[in-house]
Amino acid sequence: MTRIFNTIRQRLLKENRITRYLVYAIGEIVLVMVGILLALQVSTWNQERQARKKEQVLLSALHEEFIANKAQLEDVLTYHRKAMNSTRSIMAEFPINPDSLDLDSFQTKTRHFFARHTFNPSQGIINSLVNTSSFDLISDGELRKLLVSWNDVLEDYQEEE
Repeated sequence: MTRIFNTIRQRLLKENRITRYLVYAIGEIVLVMVGILLALQVSTWNQERQARKKEQVLLSALHEEFIANKAQLEDVLTYHRKAMNSTRSIMAEFPINPDSLDLDSFQTKTRHFFARHTFNPSQGIINSLVNTSSFDLISDGELRKLLVSWNDVLEDYQEEE
């Protein structure tokens, strides 16, 4: 391809056709510029495609992490409900009369009373997002805002717990 352009250029210069040569040179410059712009556009498209691919992988990992955290939270809430029911059944015994107290049933009621379960969610993906400042990969602004505030929500829950 460059050989063709070289022969055309040399022929125009030998024939002293300066105006035609200038038109040819401008055309060649425009052609090179169009090629560079196309290459830049293809590069931009490729980078955007790779960013969307990374976003999908990231969102998939976040989804799995939050599903596991939700399951753990539901387990903790189940234990808390059992402890609350145990506490209520013990409180229903008050005032306690030692003569009429059945120790076996009282012990059964206190089974979950002393159980201590806390919510300790997995935060590996979110922490890696924070540490690498990769929140820009997430295109949904509302989701990005919720993920940024996740640690505050978690701390508030743990304080209440």
